[in-house]
Amino acid sequence: MWRLCSMAALFGAFVLAAFSVSPVRAAEFALQKDDAGITVSLDGKLLTRYLVKSGAKPILWPVIGPGGQELTRAYPMREGDPNESKDHVHQRSLWFTHGDVNGISFWHEQGGNGEIVHRSFDRAEASGAQAVIATTNDWVAPDGTALCQDQRVLTFGAGADDRWIDFDISVRALKDVTFGDTKEGSFGVRVAGTMKVTANQGGRIVNSEGQTDAEAWGKRASWVDYHGPVDGKVAGIAILNHPSSFRYPSHWHVRTYGLFAANPFGIHDFEQTPNVNGNHPMKAGESFVLRYRVLLHRGDEKVGKVAEHFARYSQQTEAP
Repeated sequence: MWRLCSMAALFGAFVLAAFSVSPVRAAEFALQKDDAGITVSLDGKLLTRYLVKSGAKPILWPVIGPGGQELTRAYPMREGDPNESKDHVHQRSLWFTHGDVNGISFWHEQGGNGEIVHRSFDRAEASGAQAVIATTNDWVAPDGTALCQDQRVLTFGAGADDRWIDFDISVRALKDVTFGDTKEGSFGVRVAGTMKVTANQGGRIVNSEGQTDAEAWGKRASWVDYHGPVDGKVAGIAILNHPSSFRYPSHWHVRTYGLFAANPFGIHDFEQTPNVNGNHPMKAGESFVLRYRVLLHRGDEKVGKVAEHFARYSQQTEAP
C-alpha cells in the first residue's frame, strides 16, 4: 500500500512539475514605419531597419544576430568604430544592386552612376512568428530614365539560436537592357570589422563546396558562410541561394576584407576563361527572379547548422 501511495505521489509530483514549467514563448515580430523606412523588431528588440535610401539605394542596417551583436559594418551610416575601415563607401551593410546595366553602374555611388529609387511599400505586416515587407523600386539612369524595376519580398523568421531573412527579388526590364558581366554585384553584405578574415581575429569564409577564405572567391556554391568574433563571441552570416533562383548556383564575389556577395552575372570575371560571357540581355517586359536566405547565427557554420538550413530552405517551393 505504501509503495502504491508513494508511486502515486511521485507521479503526481512529476505531473505538477511538468505543468509548472513555463512554456517556450514563440517569437513575436513587430514593424514600425517612419519617414526613413521600416524598423523590424523581434520580441521587443531591434532586428534590423529597412532604409528606403542610403547612398544610392535601399539597404538593411543595422543587422543584429541572435547574440545581440551587429553583424554588418556600420560605416558609412555611423562612424567612429576603430575596427572598421573606411573603404568602399557603397558597401552599405546589406543591399541589392548591380555594377553594369546598359553600361551604367548601380553598384558604385560616385558621380555618373545610377540610383535605385524606392517607389512604394506594397506590403508591411507582422503576424506572430513572421513578418513580411514588400517593396517596388525603379533603377534610374543618370539622365532620369527608369531602365528596370524590381519587386522585393522580405520574409523574416526566427529560431532559438538564429534569425533569417528570405529575400525574393523579381527584376523586370522597362526598356531593352543588359545586365553585364562584371564582378561588381549583386546581392551583397559587408560584415562587421572584427569578422573579416584580414582582421586576423579568427574570421573565416566557408562555402558549400568546402572552399575557404580567398579560395572561395568567384566559385559557384549553394551557400557561403562568413563568421568571426563580434564583441567577444563568434557569430556568422550565411547567404543561401535557392535552387529556383536565376543561374543557380551563383558565383560569389566574397572577399577576405569583408565583402560578401552573390553574383550570377560576373561569369567571365570569375572564371577568367576566354569565350565565357555572363551578360544577360532582356527585352522590355522580360524578367528574372533571384531568391536568397540571409541566415544570422551563433558560432561557425557547423554550430549554425548552415548546411541543414539550406537543406530545408531548398525544399521551399514558393515565395510568400
